[in-house]
Amino acid sequence: MSRHLGFQKEEVRKQLKRLKSQSQPLKTLIYSCAVVLISAILPAHAQLNRQTLASARISADRMQQYSDLAVDWMQQYLRIDTTNPPGNELEGAQFFKNILDQEGIENQVFEYAPGRADLWAVLPHTSEHPKRPLIFLNHMDVVTSDAAHWAYPPFSGQIVNGSMYGRGAQDMKNEGLAQLVVLVMLKREKVALDRDIIFLAVADEEAEGTGTDWFIANKRDLLRNAEFLINEGGENLLQDGKVRYVGVDVGEKTPLWLHITAHGRPGHGSRPIPESAPNRLIRALNRLLQYQPPLRVLPVVDEFFKTMAPYEPPQRSRMFADIRKAMQDKRIQQQIADDESINFLLRDTIAVTMFSGSKQTNVIPAEAWANVDVRLLPGADPKAFLESIRKVVNDPDVTVEPETPEFRVANSSPTNTALYSAIREVSEAYFGKVPVAPRITSGYTENQRYRPLGINAYGYTPYTATEEEGSTEHGNDERVRVEELRRAPKVLYDVVTRVAAQP
Repeated sequence: MSRHLGFQKEEVRKQLKRLKSQSQPLKTLIYSCAVVLISAILPAHAQLNRQTLASARISADRMQQYSDLAVDWMQQYLRIDTTNPPGNELEGAQFFKNILDQEGIENQVFEYAPGRADLWAVLPHTSEHPKRPLIFLNHMDVVTSDAAHWAYPPFSGQIVNGSMYGRGAQDMKNEGLAQLVVLVMLKREKVALDRDIIFLAVADEEAEGTGTDWFIANKRDLLRNAEFLINEGGENLLQDGKVRYVGVDVGEKTPLWLHITAHGRPGHGSRPIPESAPNRLIRALNRLLQYQPPLRVLPVVDEFFKTMAPYEPPQRSRMFADIRKAMQDKRIQQQIADDESINFLLRDTIAVTMFSGSKQTNVIPAEAWANVDVRLLPGADPKAFLESIRKVVNDPDVTVEPETPEFRVANSSPTNTALYSAIREVSEAYFGKVPVAPRITSGYTENQRYRPLGINAYGYTPYTATEEEGSTEHGNDERVRVEELRRAPKVLYDVVTRVAAQP
């Protein structure tokens, strides 16, 4: 509706301008009346956006019930210890299944290994000409936690000063919970769907990804040739009580972990050997650290910079507005290299993370090694990058090998899709004129595994979080505000109904 109104307003403005240029009394009168009419309509349209969302048709009492469920279910979910290892996701899957069974939503649990399980559920479409499905993807496992460093027990779901504490409150039991509540809302509100909504909760994302790998290998038919997938990722940064931007992850860099081994003659530490293994390794790593992979601008990264440019300080805004041109300046190139927040967006990156040599101080070892964390942008060729690293190292007595034989090529999804547009429209309705920016993340998510199946996969969260709250992910005192638990399902419901509800 807003798109049609926007078009009509522009047409009205053109006609008014044409009428104003003419002097006939009748047309002047028409122009005056039209100005009054437009003045009355435009403010009303600005207020209509929120009211036209699907959630506006749900009564306040019923919305209160859904919000209460979200808080109650989140506490229950956080109290299930799915620390990986060992995972114990079967208990999380059973939690989901009990609710889905009570709501009459079709579901299945797949225990693919003892205590490890995936859960699949579906709300079927009701259309004669259905579109391809939308998948809610979430993982049930969480990373380890040390209760001694937490203010409140990590599996308590305790509410203190308006926040609920628990491992998984940010990554990503909060999103799985919002997805569950939306599934229930769609069922209870009897929303007529023109595409299936699939709920998929998987195991082992925080370690090997065996839950997703097993499901794709053994139950791919249950994905039903889906068109869209919403997974963890994204960021709605809250600063001074206002959302600064809505970030949607459209791609992720892929890891290429390298093991570098230097070889040399061993000996006693009291008699230095110039070409020892540790010395060779240090020289090789120095060459590697001095090397800067070439800068390149992916279309989605260019879109990110242009989207954020109006919200940056003047000098940075000019750089963001045309990043390709700015990068031709060597001073800008150095600024990019020194800026951790944008350097990873514009090049493949290299980080030395581990070392080992002798077990004794007075022994020069025959081998010394280091591990290097390489992250490749979508489109990069892992084999070609590996060869370029070997050339940089340039030492026949230093080997560079990938830690695993499998090369995974990074991928991304476009921004000109119905789901991305729905996220943009709903974000504006809730948060006003804030940038909705596509992002390439430095980390890895399981979206990488689903895109090769022909699915447009996005990292998107309906939650807002301050920088401090976001930093608790994988950290101590992980928490989520209760007001966000109450609001997030409503936001996600509005996104989903815009892309999946029958008109």
